[in-house]
Amino acid sequence: MHKLKWSGILFLGLFLPVSAFCADESVELWDKIVVTKNRLQFIEPYSLDAKELLELPFDSTVESLNTTPLDLQNRSPHGGIQTDFSLRGSNFQGVLPLLNGQRINDPQTAHHNSDIPITSEDVACVNVLPGAASSVFGPDAIGGAVNFILKKPREDKTILELTGGQFNTFGELFSISKKVSNLGVRLSVENKQSSGFQEDTDYKNFTTSFVSSLDLPQGDFDLSFGYQDKEFGAYDFYTPGNGYLSKEWTKTYLLNTGLNLEKNGLIIKPNFLWRRHFDKFALDKTGLRSNFLSHHRTDTYTPNIYIQKDTGFLGKAGLGLEYGQERINSTTLGKHKRDHKSIFVDDAYDLTDKLSFGLSLRMDDFDGFDNMYTGSASLKYEIIAQNYLHFSFSRSIRAPSFTELYYSDPTTVGNSTLSAEKSTNYEAGYEIEKDKFMFGSTFFLRKEDDAIDWVKTSSTQAQWQADNIPGADFFGLEERLGIKLNEIVNFDANYSYINKVTDKNGYIYKYGPNYIRHLVNTEFIFKLPFGIQSVGFSYKQKPDRRGWFLMNTRLSWDLNKNMQVFFRGTNMLNVEYEEIEGIPQPGRWVEAGFRLAW
Repeated sequence: MHKLKWSGILFLGLFLPVSAFCADESVELWDKIVVTKNRLQFIEPYSLDAKELLELPFDSTVESLNTTPLDLQNRSPHGGIQTDFSLRGSNFQGVLPLLNGQRINDPQTAHHNSDIPITSEDVACVNVLPGAASSVFGPDAIGGAVNFILKKPREDKTILELTGGQFNTFGELFSISKKVSNLGVRLSVENKQSSGFQEDTDYKNFTTSFVSSLDLPQGDFDLSFGYQDKEFGAYDFYTPGNGYLSKEWTKTYLLNTGLNLEKNGLIIKPNFLWRRHFDKFALDKTGLRSNFLSHHRTDTYTPNIYIQKDTGFLGKAGLGLEYGQERINSTTLGKHKRDHKSIFVDDAYDLTDKLSFGLSLRMDDFDGFDNMYTGSASLKYEIIAQNYLHFSFSRSIRAPSFTELYYSDPTTVGNSTLSAEKSTNYEAGYEIEKDKFMFGSTFFLRKEDDAIDWVKTSSTQAQWQADNIPGADFFGLEERLGIKLNEIVNFDANYSYINKVTDKNGYIYKYGPNYIRHLVNTEFIFKLPFGIQSVGFSYKQKPDRRGWFLMNTRLSWDLNKNMQVFFRGTNMLNVEYEEIEGIPQPGRWVEAGFRLAW
């Protein structure tokens, strides 16, 4: 198995958790999908594989990311209906979602970045990549990236899962996989619904996906298609604290194809991705306070190709070309189209047995903006066996979303004169991986320029407006710890500290300073004879706000090798809290279920 290394600077204090290894199959998939290990050589992911995702007490893959340094800013109470991503203090637009390494961010608004039409049975592994550079994955990775890796259908297998619980919550999942000769296919259908924990927090979520993989003499060809339909109460989603009973409907179509060819050290990987998203939003579904209703349709087309050659003397050198087109047709944003062209190169080379070097450079040409240049450079040095120092520098960019440019409603207005957001990132770290023990600590500094946010210049200003914010600096620490105590108990933990050290602009922010100051996650996994039990604890505190402490658990019983019953509960201590001020989150939520696999 390719072993992932840990990065960070040694820090005395709280130790942070890590599940940084995918299962054997997932790692193999990861290597095949990314194909270019040098592109990730110095970006150390927090990883959850399919087996770990099944053991955690959450009912969606997105929610399971609560066990990583990713700050999930939930609006909807359950099931990953709508969740904003934040890493290293970024706002919700600053984390890039990927599917098999391909960009799937929503050009309308990153509020829809968790609309990913895959079921829980489709995921082989999820990698959270703090600080990932735009030169590696493209624009929008200001704070980092999240990569959802699809499981290849390699065997005949059928899954049936039924769940039910509080607040009229029901879930059904059916997945069937077939492998015939060199072709594998999987069809999955998942449905979730609930009346919600209070008025206007109900939801319905239907997802279906088709995944196929064809083995070729020199590689493989993958094709996947997903469809997702959500309908949900959106209580104060975009008007925190104002008490609007809102309603939202979204639909997502996603087609992704990839050809992976390798021969004599030469890798060729063309790919094509198409994503269509529909969004309908009613600010006041009662019609008593407002009749505002918006409809949006976006389309994203992204053909690209990556070529890598193991040159020996120069290491693994790669060249990538990408073209993207984003379109929107909206009742409130208008009709717009923009093209995006990019070219990038990367290389990784072992200078000595103990010292490795990585470099990437990229140029992006967005319609309406000047050419944008990004890059990254990294060094990794093995001090003694399995002890490493790591240093890196990178530059990231982000073009404004269509909402930031053109939106207008009674409370919020966009700004068509926005400049692109830019950041410079510095990172240094220490890591150790030995036997049943792993530890890493990372110090980072991010200097932002022209960051985009929704602000007011005074309390009397009528509307929130998108604006470029002059320089702001973020620094912080990330730590992670993993210990296999014995054959029964595994312990993982992670801790993040983030501070925004310059903010003298006098702005009033729509969502307040919503980045985390302290984030602690711990997870105990007990592998007992009759099943696997998990208990997790988390603590989150944001600037100028009271922190909150949550406990989540999953208990399972294996009736035989094919049948399992389980119980899961979130917020078991029934804590009152708000991820985003003005948008309440649920108290204790308990469910039970039955899973059959054959």
